[in-house]
Formats: sequence, C-alpha cells, structure tokens
Amino acid sequence: MADALSEVISLLQPSAVYSKPIAAAGRWAVRYSEFGHPSFCVVLAGQCLLATDGCATVTLETGDFVLLPATPAFTLSGFDAVEPEPLDPKVMAKFAGDIRYGDRKRKPEVTLLGGYFVFDTPNARLLPALIHVRAAERLTTLVRLIAEETRERRPGSELVLNRLVEVLLAEALRSTPQQGSPPGLLRGLADARLARTIRLIHGEPALAWTVQSLAKAAALSRSAFFLRFTQAVGMPPMQYLLAWRMAIAKDLLRREDLGIAEIAGRVGYGSASAFSTAFKHQVGAPPSEYARALTSGPPRAA
Repeated sequence: MADALSEVISLLQPSAVYSKPIAAAGRWAVRYSEFGHPSFCVVLAGQCLLATDGCATVTLETGDFVLLPATPAFTLSGFDAVEPEPLDPKVMAKFAGDIRYGDRKRKPEVTLLGGYFVFDTPNARLLPALIHVRAAERLTTLVRLIAEETRERRPGSELVLNRLVEVLLAEALRSTPQQGSPPGLLRGLADARLARTIRLIHGEPALAWTVQSLAKAAALSRSAFFLRFTQAVGMPPMQYLLAWRMAIAKDLLRREDLGIAEIAGRVGYGSASAFSTAFKHQVGAPPSEYARALTSGPPRAA
C-alpha cells in the first residue's frame, strides 16, 4: 500500500498551500460552491456539521481532520436549522483576515484551521471524494505548521510548504480507515486480491491488461472481479487503468522532454495517434496542446 500511495502522491505533486483560522458562533450555515482544488481543515475546538455533495453528512468534532481532494460544493454549519449563506471559495481565498461565521460578537463556539492546495496534474479522481480522520493528532500538528508557515512566509517557505503538504496528503491517506472507507484507491488497497491487481497496473501500465488477465491475477472469476473492483475503487478496472495511464502521461508531459510517440509507448499505446486520441478524449486537449499549456498556465481542460 505504501508504494501505491507514494506513486499517487508523486504524480499529484501537491503544492501552493493557503491556510487560515476559521471560527463560528450562534446560528450559522455557509454554502460553498464547487471549488475543484483540494481543501482541508482540522477542528481545534467545538463541533459542526459538514454536508458535502455526493457524501453523507458528518459531524466534525475536536481533533477531526477532513480532506476533500477535489472539493465539490459543500455546506458547513452549526446544529440549528439555518438558511446557508452562499459563498464563493475563490473569493474567500483572497480574503485577508481570519474567517468568521455567524455572530461575530460572541465567543467562538467552534474553531478550525482550514486551507487548500493545488495538484500540478489534475488526477484527484484517483483519491476518495472525502477523507475524514478522527482524533487526528499528527494531522493537526501538520496543519498548524502549514498555517504558521503560511502566515510568517520566512525564507524557504515555498519549499517547506510543498514538503509539508506532501506529508499531510500521505498522512491523511494512510490514516484513513481502509475498511468501510468511501470507494477509491484506499478501499481497493484494503482488499488483498484487488491490491494485487492495482500494484500490477501501477507497476506495468504499458502491458495489454484485460479484465480477464487482472481477474486471473486476483484469483477471481471475470464477473466477480469486475463487480468487486468497481464497487471498491469506484470505477471499472479498465477505466482505472486508463486513468492511471493518463496520470502518468500528464506527469511525463510535465516532467520530461519526451516525444509523443515515446510517451505513448510508456503508457501502453502502439502509436502516437492512438495515444493522442485517447488523451484528448480523457483530458479535453491533445498532448501537444496540454504540454504547451504547462509552460504558460493551467491546462485548458482536465
């Protein structure tokens, strides 16, 4: 499992961290629109509710940690029924002061440290939609360090923040209970038979894998393997293989001066044209256009 997580984190290349304190009191609720970037928080004191689109509502308590790898729309609130105040996460990210919700004159009833970061390559779908860790002492320490480094911006802060967020992501992923976790990589790795096939995909992505060959490696029938993999990982095995190949391709386009034909071969395509067609279908832009965009700004599509 550790190797698989290291591979994923290496491809995601988390960086550019932002963090600040959040507090709330009285009757309050806020509704954030979809953000897309990874966001996180730890609860320093008190309780509140988190209702994330596509996930069950959870009660956050002191010491809890939450990571949303691709932050969909969500509602954060107290326990009273209140019409949520709509907020734009992109606007709030530029807000200079500490964030306060509800009655700003009252002593805070819940305090959090929240923030976000970015992935250099948009492959968040390899991760669970919601990561929630109880009694996350180590993660709380990491978030405090990130907040301190964000606030003080001492020499070398960019390097320190990049390393801290890598450790934060690794710690969050390995701290998440694998059994009973949401569909995603962690749940797949918790199943010994599926973990075997995931390691094969990661280790040799260029091989001509089929559902049948992966099912054989898992010692399962084709139909049983397909159902088990899809339920655990949240996508069919061939879709996961494609997602992994595209993640590697994006990384190669970003990291190395390689020709399209060589990248195609490394991720299992017999020709540059076949790879380019698949890449454009999945990413929304041809590999050459994607590579050019990396030098001038974020890709046009992900």
